Amino acid sequence: MEHSEQLNELAPALAKAQGQMTGAAKSAANPFFKSKYADLASVWDACRQPFAENGLSLLQSPSTDGVRVSLDTLLLHTSGQWIKGTVSVSAKEDSPQAVGSCITYLRRYALQSFAGVAPEDDDAEAAEGRPKNGKVSTMAVAQLPTPAGYPEWLADLAAVVCEGTGALQAAWKASKPEFRLRLTTADPKQWEQMKKAAGEVAAHA
Repeated sequence: MEHSEQLNELAPALAKAQGQMTGAAKSAANPFFKSKYADLASVWDACRQPFAENGLSLLQSPSTDGVRVSLDTLLLHTSGQWIKGTVSVSAKEDSPQAVGSCITYLRRYALQSFAGVAPEDDDAEAAEGRPKNGKVSTMAVAQLPTPAGYPEWLADLAAVVCEGTGALQAAWKASKPEFRLRLTTADPKQWEQMKKAAGEVAAHA
């Protein structure tokens, strides 16, 4: 992440904006996983007015190199101060539909990250860390050492998201059981987000 030399005006403006934001409504349906997710429009609805009232704006510029899709996100303040970040993923193919799905996916998650907006929480059981179906609880797994190679595996799994549901399922089945257990119990929301995003790609393919 890069930023302007000074952030003394942008930082308090962003803090005020975040204090005014609400959770992004899960208004879009994912037919592949029979669930709902907060789409790009819902995330923008949650932060557009707070941004405007505090002198903040956000620019997003996508670029491609074959199937590699990148997105630059620039958070601006009326003072001229700024914060910039770049994220990249690989599309399942270089068709307009696949690339477009990746761009939408990147725009949504970059906006959520920069604004600090989270989807409305409907997973109270996960938040409480209670065991589900008799399995190991979130808290118990989180207290165990992170398996060797897990961060690299998680990054590779996230990169498969833009290839769609089938590719994500295949990568999941080929993964080590201890990696899958760590993700689904210690950070189930991230896994759900991956599945939903992969479903979006498949829906627009």
